[in-house]
Amino acid sequence: MGNSYEDECRRALAEEQARSLAETNDWEHVDRERVHQDWDVLYREVTASLDGGSLPGDEQVQALVRRHFDIICRFYVPSREAYVGMSLFYAEDEAMRAFHDSYHPRLVEFLGAAIKVFAEQGSGFAPSAGAEASA
Repeated sequence: MGNSYEDECRRALAEEQARSLAETNDWEHVDRERVHQDWDVLYREVTASLDGGSLPGDEQVQALVRRHFDIICRFYVPSREAYVGMSLFYAEDEAMRAFHDSYHPRLVEFLGAAIKVFAEQGSGFAPSAGAEASA
């Protein structure tokens, strides 16, 4: 993925998040405490996969990324580009990198690579059935 594609992904993330924030009164519909609990569980599972030698494209890792995507969809449903942009944001934003590094020093890179695989291979960019029920 070249720099122009990455720039497109950053732009898509910024535009889609800004639109969603404006339309939802800063995501007031989201149970943030629950989201953070779910991310904590998920990131611990991703870390275990990473430590266990899994690769970003492995089936079980992609199932974890699907769960990550479903959590994101509690806020809004991102396009493929915006979702890849999110992985770039995790890597480039100091606070986001520190948050993810608190789980594992290689989590940002591993999750970013897994998100890119998910975006390239995903057949549909919509939440899984029942994913929003847990919002």
